[in-house]
Amino acid sequence: MPPTPRGQTLAGRHLVDAALWPDVARLPRASALRTSLARRLVEHAFHRLPLQVRIADPATLVPPQHRNPTGGDLPVLILRDPEAFYRRIGADGLIGFGESYMAGEWDSDDLVGVLTVLARHVDDLVPRPLRRLRGAWVRRRPSSDLNTLEGARRNIHRHYDLSNDLFATFLDPTLTYSSALFPSLPAEASQLAAAQHRKIDRLLDLAGCGAGTRLLEIGTGWGELAVRAARRGAHVRTVTLSQEQRALALGRIADAGVADRVTVELCDYRRVDGTYDAVVSVEMIEAVGAAYWPAYFGALRRLLAPGGRVALQAITMPHERMLNTARTHTWISKYVFPGGLIPSREAIARESAAAGLRLVEDTGYGAHYAETLRLWRERFRHASDEVTALGFDHTFRRMWELYLAYSEAGFRSRYLDVRHVVLTGSGGPAEDGMLR
Repeated sequence: MPPTPRGQTLAGRHLVDAALWPDVARLPRASALRTSLARRLVEHAFHRLPLQVRIADPATLVPPQHRNPTGGDLPVLILRDPEAFYRRIGADGLIGFGESYMAGEWDSDDLVGVLTVLARHVDDLVPRPLRRLRGAWVRRRPSSDLNTLEGARRNIHRHYDLSNDLFATFLDPTLTYSSALFPSLPAEASQLAAAQHRKIDRLLDLAGCGAGTRLLEIGTGWGELAVRAARRGAHVRTVTLSQEQRALALGRIADAGVADRVTVELCDYRRVDGTYDAVVSVEMIEAVGAAYWPAYFGALRRLLAPGGRVALQAITMPHERMLNTARTHTWISKYVFPGGLIPSREAIARESAAAGLRLVEDTGYGAHYAETLRLWRERFRHASDEVTALGFDHTFRRMWELYLAYSEAGFRSRYLDVRHVVLTGSGGPAEDGMLR
């Protein structure tokens, strides 16, 4: 075997750059007791799940799925380095589980299937008597991830400023990075752009956006919603913290011929002024953080003109699970969305009511997000050479594929949902049975 290049560590089946991925390149410190306990817990869970677990030599290919005696195929999880796998989980719980995948220590030919099983049975993975020991395996979120004015800019930069070209490898030509709304399911790749426009049009309809509407968009993305609103005759102010997104959005808005009706600003929602007939915010609340939900909903209320409407697209999770993860440092918060937290429907209702907003519509369509993510994941896998040419290494590609598959599994298992929520300025904390 040739020597390992300097600064890289052989983990699983590929080289890991220790400078870029220090916690993936090296195994964590973990006592034999913790590793042994992790092994027993995980093996016990695996034994009870509709899942095949196989140990394979790192040089072998993933074997085909095995038949489920009750019908259908069981997804197969391949352990390529069991010792490293259990050691990482013993040291860092689910963060270790994700880092082990990034290192190539486990694999699957049906990654979404494996993760869907785990998400569907998340409450059963640890025996009830041992759940009170959860604190021994979870870490607190670092204070640096808090979404202060500076922290929010830093957190957004870490995800959305990776590369516009990277996002273009898996998004459709509208460059819309949120759930589409399809006419029917399952979806086809050729439907994605139209389904994104269908979603945007529904949000604009819910917000009452038309000719002459003063529209505020919190979270620009790459400008597709702003363009679509401007073509209705609205006057759009859209704000973002991503320099990369703003630069491309400005160009796309100019190309669409609506630059006279759209302004794009680098501005935190807490610093936006003025009043608007409509406010739209698409999958931005997930980046706010629980500590700043009062500020977020307070800003929505402050910025909304009398008679105006707010239309939100928000990912949600069950309330109890949200409470369990609110202060937990997860694999997603460490590698993908620092500072983020998915709210529950109860949290949205409570915080919006406390700000003096009235919730008048709340509709879910989580199955559409699962299909959106499937199409993104397939496009990303097919664009592997393009992603490499952009300078992203094998470890990054495994991280991003796990992120997309992990998210898809969340919606397929119904652990996650996505909602269209409409708020108005009338009402208050005690009206209409709002959750408190």
